[in-house]
Amino acid sequence: MSTDEFAVPLPGGTWSLGELTVTRFGYGAMQLAGPGVMGPPADRDGALAVLRRAVELGITHIDTSGAYGPRVTNELIREALHPYPEALHIVTKVGARRDEQGGWPTARRPADLRRAVQENLETLGLDRLDLVNLRLGDARGPQPGSLAEAFETLVELQRQGLVRHLGVSNATRDQVAEAQAIAPIVCVQNMYNLAHRPDDELIDELAGQGVAYVPFFPLGGFSPLQSSALSAVASRLATTPMSVALAWLLHRSPNILLIPGTSSVTHLTENVAGAAIRLSEDDLAELDKIESR
Repeated sequence: MSTDEFAVPLPGGTWSLGELTVTRFGYGAMQLAGPGVMGPPADRDGALAVLRRAVELGITHIDTSGAYGPRVTNELIREALHPYPEALHIVTKVGARRDEQGGWPTARRPADLRRAVQENLETLGLDRLDLVNLRLGDARGPQPGSLAEAFETLVELQRQGLVRHLGVSNATRDQVAEAQAIAPIVCVQNMYNLAHRPDDELIDELAGQGVAYVPFFPLGGFSPLQSSALSAVASRLATTPMSVALAWLLHRSPNILLIPGTSSVTHLTENVAGAAIRLSEDDLAELDKIESR
């Protein structure tokens, strides 16, 4: 698949995950699954169109997980984009599964992780995964505790050539440090947005180390960000609050990579365009006051 006809410079430029170069503006595939991130999408053709348009726009970073659906988003990605463009890098995560009630029970035993990596390889149609994040904590957020056994399992899979790079997700600051003491990581993927900023110090530390920080729920997740200050800045710039929230994240630190999700081609295009808006120092100062404490 050639993207030369469509690709345009994306907001924020690029970042290096190890030797892999990705666009800072990426795409998260979670919303392509059915309601509650379970089962197939209502509009399969629409879901495939979103993935193809993402690549046409020049996006080279797609985030997914075998737990989404489960397997649904991986299968959609393969159907839409395989054989993959050389510049495209697919990031997945392991460490959780789905139960029949739509819950996210942990699955971090060595056998669970080996099975999950193999399933990701099969459903995505790959011989090696570019980047695997170890999902920690639970649905409530990061939880304390050692990641050693689980992370060492992924390191062994990396040594076997099944995984290129490693990261952690839903992790505490101590767990990030513990992982780095075991093996290099190229990214941390945690919940972070304009109103939820517990990782400010961690982001700055990782930037100094050349490690990416990938916020999930960059727009608030299932409860979109709402703020009078956000709306005021958006009105002043004649754009949407969500566009301002994405642009703020790109301004926040050069190591922040965005993976906003959508099941709409129109919304995807609006997100890309909106994230390119320029925020003044006054805009940034006003937005920085939004953080909920």
